[in-house]
Amino acid sequence: MLSYERLIALEGAHNVRDLGGYRTARGGLTRWRSILRGDALHRLSEADIDTLLDNGLTTVIDLRNAHEIAAEANPFAGHAEVRYHNTPLFSALAPVEMMANAAVSFGMGDRYCQAIDDCQPAIAEVLKTIADAPEGAVLFHCSAGKDRTGVISALLLANAGVDETTIIEDYALTATISGPLIARLRDRALGRGTPAALVDIVLASEPRSMRQALDHIGKNYGSVRDYLVHLGFDEPAMERLRSRLS
Repeated sequence: MLSYERLIALEGAHNVRDLGGYRTARGGLTRWRSILRGDALHRLSEADIDTLLDNGLTTVIDLRNAHEIAAEANPFAGHAEVRYHNTPLFSALAPVEMMANAAVSFGMGDRYCQAIDDCQPAIAEVLKTIADAPEGAVLFHCSAGKDRTGVISALLLANAGVDETTIIEDYALTATISGPLIARLRDRALGRGTPAALVDIVLASEPRSMRQALDHIGKNYGSVRDYLVHLGFDEPAMERLRSRLS
């Protein structure tokens, strides 16, 4: 039986990890090397790209906005072996320096709830792209691999039958495995004049933030399944999405 590591070791990215290996309500485990989540990919080396291809990568979904992509180009745009998609997702969340004028009193959970309500067409497009992707691994990513990526990951795992405690733990992993990435983003934001207190809030992966987002879905939509129905997914479409992890 093959053994997989959740974090894929790369030179140029610090938060590319697998959504496989999580227990589901059906009694099985989510499938390894089918859906990957990650941070920005512009620093990937040729060896890194080969590593991802060796792990079955066939689709990349870039959740960043045009400004971010122009500054840090995606190495898979135009790649001969990988289908590249760009669906900007609640770009008000990132990059952190875009929030320089925000009040320090806000919390990231509030931003996730706002995105769940206000960014539904983009969220639906990302999930549909994943459901309809060709065989092989799908990698979706943003800049830190935490916020935009975290909301999509939560929806995918919940649809696959993973419990909320595990979903929250998966979200919080960024804090423990991405020290160099978070440090670099923090230094860059501070260098552009963003208040330190705001930077620390934005770059944190507090479990309560994802708990707030999941509670928001439950309170306002009923369940993640009901939310997906609200996005336009019928049961066959939800099953196609589920099958990416089963």
